[in-house]
Amino acid sequence: MIQVDQKNEAVLLPIYGSMVPFHVATIRTVSSQQDTNRNCYIRIIFNVPGTPFNPHDSNTSKFQGAIYLKEVAFRSKDSRHISEVVQQIKTLRRQVMARESERAERATLVTQEKLQLAGNRMKPIKLSDLWIRPAFGGRGRKIPGTLEAHVNGFRYSTTRQDERVDIMFGNIKHAFFQPAEKEMITLLHFHLHNHIMVGNRKTKDVQFYVEVMDVVQTLGGGKRSAYDPDEIEEEQRERDRKNKINMDFQNFVNRVNDHWGQPQFGGLDLEFDQPLRELGFHGVPYKASAFIVPTSTCLVELIETPFLVVTLSEIEIVNLERVGLGQKNFDMTIVFKDFKRDVLRIDSIPSTSLDGIKEWLDTTDIKYYESRLNLNWRQILKTITDDPQSFIDDGGWEFLNLEVSDSDSEKSEESDQGYEPSDVQSESDSEEEASDSESLVESEEDDDQDSEEDSEEEKGKTWEELEREASNADREKGDESDSEEERKRRKMKAFGKRRAGPSRGMPKRAKMR
Repeated sequence: MIQVDQKNEAVLLPIYGSMVPFHVATIRTVSSQQDTNRNCYIRIIFNVPGTPFNPHDSNTSKFQGAIYLKEVAFRSKDSRHISEVVQQIKTLRRQVMARESERAERATLVTQEKLQLAGNRMKPIKLSDLWIRPAFGGRGRKIPGTLEAHVNGFRYSTTRQDERVDIMFGNIKHAFFQPAEKEMITLLHFHLHNHIMVGNRKTKDVQFYVEVMDVVQTLGGGKRSAYDPDEIEEEQRERDRKNKINMDFQNFVNRVNDHWGQPQFGGLDLEFDQPLRELGFHGVPYKASAFIVPTSTCLVELIETPFLVVTLSEIEIVNLERVGLGQKNFDMTIVFKDFKRDVLRIDSIPSTSLDGIKEWLDTTDIKYYESRLNLNWRQILKTITDDPQSFIDDGGWEFLNLEVSDSDSEKSEESDQGYEPSDVQSESDSEEEASDSESLVESEEDDDQDSEEDSEEEKGKTWEELEREASNADREKGDESDSEEERKRRKMKAFGKRRAGPSRGMPKRAKMR
């Protein structure tokens, strides 16, 4: 019978009549299968060094002649016992893997100073009935906690002993206070320099919040009148609750700001920052649309997870992409001063917010560019980091400037229009020389005739000449449209008139003057 030792985290397998222990960390997968004869099979695959997902470690180099067990399979008539064993092994393995991953994450954390609790001289500044994000792990019921400001940091704790988080003042990079206006929560948010552990999660952003409105479900199902006294009273209670929560948070923030104003915290430059809602815009920083709001030092989104906190002093440039006539949305790409850091893209920003974003960028002295297409920023940053000197020599970010590129293209078009090939010039020169030689050979009479014709053309044609030309043109068109027989008949008639000649009548008598 296969046994699972929960205390020692081992699995006991019967091999040649002896129970051999295997630590659960050595097991890669475990599965069960049942055949038509009601026999149940359990298959256990172990982690073997040298396989693609299990490289060699230090132990394999020590024991080079060791033999490793790759896979075992057992058959049993008791399918119920086999399914229980498989479930126990999977649960134990999951717990061990979670503990090991948490230990590895804690090993990379920066060591924090210890929290100095407030004593008799200073009472801790408290704010109660708060929820925390990210939440503590565990399957139990979530309970609210209390946030306390002590001498050199904050402490959040619940009634459970293992649910406690310490945030040092020296580790806080940005602190935000966002009261509830159109949102459902009032919050305090801390963006940290170094990661800390909240439960079994490693994070740089910790948030404490209170829901200002309770979720209410109407059992009646029908629409209630706007003048219903119960509805009006309920709305008034919600407004009073929201105002009270906002006031409690504001008092806590003011007291903490006064505490941060002491000389020992002068080098930290800490103060609660409040988002400027009138400058906000909608966009998609990750997967879902959110309302992104600037502050005096950051660009934040603190309602939806994952949170967005961008420090303005770390931004190199901002490129507004897909900007053009007829576009309903555009994208914003934020390039950081650390070129090894990936750019941040905020997609699907309404075009109505374009002017407001440009004005905000101008006030914060952040250089921005516009482009009609999305750019491959990973390749661009790789080119810059590979040869930064050539990037500087080529003008830096000016290749993103649409005005410069448009003026260059116009200059190139003008130069193309003014250019004439050498062959064309030689032909034109030869034609001019030929015409000059012909003009030298012409006689003076031709010059006189040309001058007379020019003078006649300058005078213009009479109406009779114009009518004659029109009739001749109509006759020529008729000749083209007529058949061959009609043309022959017309030619014979004209030939007969020429043969007959003028009529030999009496000569006209000269008029006497």
